[in-house]
Amino acid sequence: MKSTTSARKTSPPSTPALAAPASNRRGDRNESQTVLRACEVLKVFRSLGEELSLTDVIERTHLPKTTVFRLLRTLIHGGLLERASSGVYRNRFGPVTARPFRIGFAAQGDSDFCRAVMQSVETAAAREHIHLITVNNRYSAREALRNVDILIEERVDLVLEYQTYERVAPAIASKFLEANTPVIAIEIPHPGCPYFGANNYRAGLIGGKAMGRWARENWGGKVDQLVLLELPIAGSLLELRITGLVDGLRAELPSIVNVPVAHLNGRGDFEQVLEVIRQYLRRAPARRTLIGTVNDVCALAALHAFEEIGASDRCAVVGQNAIRETRNELRRPGTRLIGTVAYFPERYGDAIIPLALGMLQKKSVPFTVFVKHQLITPRNVDLIYPLDERLDARLSFNGAATRTAATAAAAVR
Repeated sequence: MKSTTSARKTSPPSTPALAAPASNRRGDRNESQTVLRACEVLKVFRSLGEELSLTDVIERTHLPKTTVFRLLRTLIHGGLLERASSGVYRNRFGPVTARPFRIGFAAQGDSDFCRAVMQSVETAAAREHIHLITVNNRYSAREALRNVDILIEERVDLVLEYQTYERVAPAIASKFLEANTPVIAIEIPHPGCPYFGANNYRAGLIGGKAMGRWARENWGGKVDQLVLLELPIAGSLLELRITGLVDGLRAELPSIVNVPVAHLNGRGDFEQVLEVIRQYLRRAPARRTLIGTVNDVCALAALHAFEEIGASDRCAVVGQNAIRETRNELRRPGTRLIGTVAYFPERYGDAIIPLALGMLQKKSVPFTVFVKHQLITPRNVDLIYPLDERLDARLSFNGAATRTAATAAAAVR
């Protein structure tokens, strides 16, 4: 009893002081919850300098508007955020979470050109510590639509869409829009999405002007026929290459308007294009023929067809894309390949990834970004592509179409 009484006597005189810790504990919990919520707000800013609106923060945190507004104001006072403009907040602290951006890349296929694009995107993404989720559209509209669902399920932050067919672009864009997933369309425009890729008319114009100059300097401007190898299945964009080519040719060689024109379906596959040209040559004698093509596979096939009948000196060809096999053809003495227009797929990632980051950081970005084109000729091919031998092991063809293109290149060396 004495010890008990003694204990009571030696206790702090005010029992209410013992109740304070319980209140403090509730306060501590409230303060801890506030700190945790403030951390949640900071986490939605994924990089230094990223700007988000109040609505963006609410959508990413799923917190009430009043709570988010209060926390943003507190973080501004603490110097971690700053007000960029009315209703827009900028991160001054850097990312709180180590989670990188997750970007989906829907690759077009497995050709040399596509593989170069993919490698450049992968390299640029790794440099920015981006988690890249890659799917392959395999030149298939059905596969492209299926891959949309895969990337939506992956909950990626943004998609780089690189597929072939204009007709499915609206459906693809609509599905991503419904999922609130931003998209950058590569080479084929998709409604409502920023575009990165070729300036097809400009690329055609460059090739057409080169063809006209060559005909004027080597044939005295006398041309018997013009063959245009097109690819209707690819839609209106590649038609712009042919339109630009014809306009460029007319600018340099006005008399071309009086020359018969053959529009042939290039189909895109080397063997098919080769057969199309063979059939054409059976119907029409091989005279001084200018050949404008929608891509390099068509150009290589046309060269091969004329060589088969010993008429290579009666043709002159311009290609598009500057693939490795065509660059090798330009190095062959006596080639009738005037040139090929380069698109530099090995540089795509250096432009696309900064564009994607700008969109994710809510910065103002251009809606259309064209690649820079350049005519590659026998004179400058080694200056523009001095490392081709080293690239042999890295850039190889896969698939039937590209294997046949490689065979064609070997045949015309």
